[in-house]
Amino acid sequence: MSKLSAVRPAYWIAGVLLAASVVVPLLVSTYAKDEPRLWGFPFFYWYQLAWVFISAITVSISYWLVLGVEKKRRAAEGLGVKEGDR
Repeated sequence: MSKLSAVRPAYWIAGVLLAASVVVPLLVSTYAKDEPRLWGFPFFYWYQLAWVFISAITVSISYWLVLGVEKKRRAAEGLGVKEGDR
């Protein structure tokens, strides 16, 4: 079995979420416009600010996915729970 096939789906999902949080705000074509405005702010400003919150959410989801997989892996190997994971 290759190392790539041994990677659990939670790691793939976490990776895609984190990659999207970095790549999408860097795509200039997605925000290079003035309209629509929100409370008088041009699209660029509120779009970038929205990605701050979206990124925080995706990082949180990724963290919980990986944490859950690691807890299961440690339990399966009989390592127990680390002190900080309780």
